[in-house]
Amino acid sequence: MVLFERILLESWNILCLSAPYMLFGFFVAGLLKAFIPDDLIARHLGKENRSSIVKAALFGVPIPLCSCGVLPAAAGIRKQGATKGATTAFLIATPETGVDSISVTWVLLDPLMAMLRPLSAFITALVTGQMVRIFDPVCRTKDSAGTEENMSVTVSSCCSEDNQGEEKRQTGFLARLQEGMAFSFGDLFKDISGWFFIGVGIAGMITVFISPALVERWLGNPIIAMFVMLVVGIPLYVCATASTPIAAALVLKGLNPGAALVFLLAGPATNAAALSVISKIIGKRSTVIYLLGIIVSSVVLGFAVDAIYSLTNLTAGWQAIAHEDHRTLLGMISALILFGLVLFQKGTKKSAGAPCGCH
Repeated sequence: MVLFERILLESWNILCLSAPYMLFGFFVAGLLKAFIPDDLIARHLGKENRSSIVKAALFGVPIPLCSCGVLPAAAGIRKQGATKGATTAFLIATPETGVDSISVTWVLLDPLMAMLRPLSAFITALVTGQMVRIFDPVCRTKDSAGTEENMSVTVSSCCSEDNQGEEKRQTGFLARLQEGMAFSFGDLFKDISGWFFIGVGIAGMITVFISPALVERWLGNPIIAMFVMLVVGIPLYVCATASTPIAAALVLKGLNPGAALVFLLAGPATNAAALSVISKIIGKRSTVIYLLGIIVSSVVLGFAVDAIYSLTNLTAGWQAIAHEDHRTLLGMISALILFGLVLFQKGTKKSAGAPCGCH
């Protein structure tokens, strides 16, 4: 019982620390949803040129789409003419980071990682998108058109209603703001919150059960640590926000920041459930390139991040988190608000269709 109470205490401490930043992230996501037209992505990525890959990666970094939303969105822009490379870049950059996960990274890890994480997601998306463009270029045929036509039927999710590229209604400022917040604290929160609480719970268990000596013994070698993070992260179904407290807890126990970045990149962008759908969107050959691009890019960037921390003499993570009580009044109120939103979601009528997980 005492052990269980310790896990709850550590998890509650992490939750209180990150809850205000979670709420801020959802607020910014609501602003993006409210004032960025739904068809903006499709209009800019639906051209056969190299700049579409860059735009896709840039769009994907802050855009508020969960994993169940990014798949139909990617299928939609693919159907409207986006290249395989642009679609791949969007599929990678969108789940690997977002305004909510960036804000949580800032508080649970450190400002440097909060900047390096979206930059690494952009680079990974850009490199992998270019690899797909070179090694598996788009071929416009009737058969491929027919395949793309079927995507809208095959790829469906609980978030698809908000991501079909419909033109945003001409409404006033307050009405659009209300719609954006309803999406952010409604559909998006419903899809992300469960995984975030699971990540906080895992972080609490890591804090209690895993010692620095254990991490040093098994994950002390940076190369081995990165390989382990790949093996764990690739099949794991974890969202960008939920992966952050897990990575932060491991870093506080001694995991090198490069290995933490590998987990933060590979975990949200890949999982066994989504890969089968991705193969239908961009094809089997591009899916293999998709995986290889993420693996190679995340490892290379992991070494680069380790070098940056070494050259700057900075220590990854807020080391004081492991020794201080962060249950401030603001943190506790924010945590209670998150729990209140969960209860509110439970009380509302669930959307039709099978439940889905999110990144």
